[in-house]
Amino acid sequence: MSTAAAYAVSAPDGHFEKLAIERRDLGPNDVLIDVKYAGICHSDIHTARDEWGGARYPCVPGHEIAGLVAAVGSAVTKHAVGDRVGVGCMVDSCGKCEPCLAGEEQYCIPGATMTYNTAVAPELQSNGYTMGGYSTQVVVTEGFVVGIPEGIGLDVAAPLLCAGVTLFSPLRHWNAGPGKKVAIIGMGGLGHVGVKIAAAMGAEVTVLSHSLSKQEDGKRFGAHHYYATSDKQTFRELRGKFDLILNTVSADLPIDDYLRLLALDGTLVILGLPEKPLQVKPFTIAGYRRSLAGSMIGGIAQTQEMLNFCAEHGIGAEIEVISADRIDEAYDRVVASDVRYRFVIDTATM
Repeated sequence: MSTAAAYAVSAPDGHFEKLAIERRDLGPNDVLIDVKYAGICHSDIHTARDEWGGARYPCVPGHEIAGLVAAVGSAVTKHAVGDRVGVGCMVDSCGKCEPCLAGEEQYCIPGATMTYNTAVAPELQSNGYTMGGYSTQVVVTEGFVVGIPEGIGLDVAAPLLCAGVTLFSPLRHWNAGPGKKVAIIGMGGLGHVGVKIAAAMGAEVTVLSHSLSKQEDGKRFGAHHYYATSDKQTFRELRGKFDLILNTVSADLPIDDYLRLLALDGTLVILGLPEKPLQVKPFTIAGYRRSLAGSMIGGIAQTQEMLNFCAEHGIGAEIEVISADRIDEAYDRVVASDVRYRFVIDTATM
């Protein structure tokens, strides 16, 4: 085992503190990565504060990791020392079940090994669970390391490893492109990337946000239309308009109202995870053969496809880079929606 500097929280109500953590020795198929930037995802906050239950402490979050290859195992063929690489939400899966064989490792039937807070064998992590990217180094099997193309800065690429593929995957699956009308609910850390990607795919993009406070940004990111959902006229004006709606927010929305915005055979995809069950009237779906669906990140091959697409179209996240000693402040600001649009930790400050 080797050691790396990291920032961890030791209790749900604790503060982040620097500590040394163990990283496993390099195996034949492993890649050692010097982490340069780590994005802050709202999932990190939910886990660190044990809002979903089952958190393990000390907790080192972070699944939006961008860095450089420092060393490779003897059997590694996909990556070399010095390569620009990234690691997202997963670091392993069974590799044998139907979803894994189809390149959809995020739906691994036995369960994918997530980048942090997932139980693993002691030889992989002596404390028995994964520790994430708020650290100076990580060791990951090569099949779960993706290349970050030239043309995207490592800092703006980091959030793409979660936020980017979370939006790219459903846009691809439901065939967003020319002739399709796509709406994005919410324009935060997830939504703003979705606007950029959907616009680059050629779709007609509409943002549905609580207010018009980010309208100028939305148009700059490629949105063709921008509506405030606090205005009841919005739901009357847009009824039956969209082929695809992506809900990126975790708030308890009146989802039935949004379903009525779908055209015939339209689909509303849940990406944000609200605390309460969704309230849907069956006729709202049946009346126009509408669908209510969900999606979770994307597989490794699709994550690489997303990064290549973003490099080709000059897409990166809108970020605020912070030092590691400001993680607590950043968490509070994310909860208060006081960020445009993603915090990224500069690990050089560790």
